[in-house]
Amino acid sequence: MRARFNGMECKRSALLWLAASAIVGGCSFVNLTEEGEGVRIATAEAVSACTGLGRTTASVVYEVASIPRHPDAVQENINVTARNSAASMGGDTLVPVSPVAEGKQTFEVYRCRR
Repeated sequence: MRARFNGMECKRSALLWLAASAIVGGCSFVNLTEEGEGVRIATAEAVSACTGLGRTTASVVYEVASIPRHPDAVQENINVTARNSAASMGGDTLVPVSPVAEGKQTFEVYRCRR
């Protein structure tokens, strides 16, 4: 039994940990549904002639094994989750109304197309 790791073992462990973190950081945990494909994300100004349907809060995994996921990957998963949710509400447009915080973001849902 060894009392300590030698330098090479530490480097190899660190490289494996970094590689695993990079892979997890870019993973997509959410799939866009066919209905969700018809939902767009817009600005508040773009929905002035639309019908408001309510709010949805999208929540996704923002860290894995205490390692934060890349913010772009989190945002992408939030957008996909929100688009799927808006479609299930009969909406076709989303407007973000909060910043992303701990893997959550709230959106207003609208129906703009008739």
